[in-house]
Amino acid sequence: MEHYVTLFNNLFLPQGLTLHASLQRHAGNYTLWIICLDETTYNILEKLNLNNIRLIALSSVETEELKAVKPDRTIAEYCWTLTPFAPRFVFKEDSSVERITYLDADTWFRKSPLPIFQEFEESGKEVLITDHAYAAEYDHSATSGQYCVQFIVFTREGGERVRQWWEDRCIEWCYNRDEDGKFGDQKYLNDWPERFSQEVHVLKNKELLLAPWNAIRFPYGNSIMYHFHGLRLLKNNQILLSTGYKIPKVVVKNIHWVYADSFIQSLESLQQVGHIAQSQAKHRKKSVIKLMRRGLRSFWADQKMLDVVRKLK
Repeated sequence: MEHYVTLFNNLFLPQGLTLHASLQRHAGNYTLWIICLDETTYNILEKLNLNNIRLIALSSVETEELKAVKPDRTIAEYCWTLTPFAPRFVFKEDSSVERITYLDADTWFRKSPLPIFQEFEESGKEVLITDHAYAAEYDHSATSGQYCVQFIVFTREGGERVRQWWEDRCIEWCYNRDEDGKFGDQKYLNDWPERFSQEVHVLKNKELLLAPWNAIRFPYGNSIMYHFHGLRLLKNNQILLSTGYKIPKVVVKNIHWVYADSFIQSLESLQQVGHIAQSQAKHRKKSVIKLMRRGLRSFWADQKMLDVVRKLK
């Protein structure tokens, strides 16, 4: 049994459901813990009654120190502040959980994650982190950090020193700006391989986890997980699948379109319980060219692939 934890509010319900669908297909024996940031999210997920999910209402576990910093942070910054708390909440909720993997809600599995866990176990370490593995032209490590908060494993006992240190730092400072070597919850990971050399393992097989910033660097066929950073539901039944990155056409066809189909199914599931997903961003129409695909009206990006948008059914 692998345990995963993610967190989101009602705005990101479509991404969360699409992540769950991918785990259902590829994760084997697992539990996905969802920390619901608002009552709407909790109630909708309770209605859906999905397999292999356990819900935690943030209001039931939110600590006084979290409440103290909450007014000073945006929704995104507060979500980042919560990230190191997520494993703690699960460990407290279920004493049988020996390790937990934090996942961003906009990640998606296309294969079994078993090879990732095999490498982690062979390392003998207690915490697993992953490199951004930027393509050279998209290297934002100076501002966003070398390592990505997208897939992080903590063991209950051996990983606690690392998790607690990270939790303390995020309470002290966690903002959406590059300041004094810090950025959100993420740049705190930069020195973990040295600071926590006995506990932390960095995934060596970088091509297992892809994202828009490295899609041109690795062959997509070897990837296990894709991080749909920047994906947003737009008005007029459109999905913005990527922004700001050049995405190879083969990746668009075999990953982005496949994700879009599952995303649409998530939206339909929400509609069945009376929830209409909200628009998550505005789209710059001037950056796209209209095309037709599979009888559906679609949108392809300009030559720089600034945006990839699909018209929903």
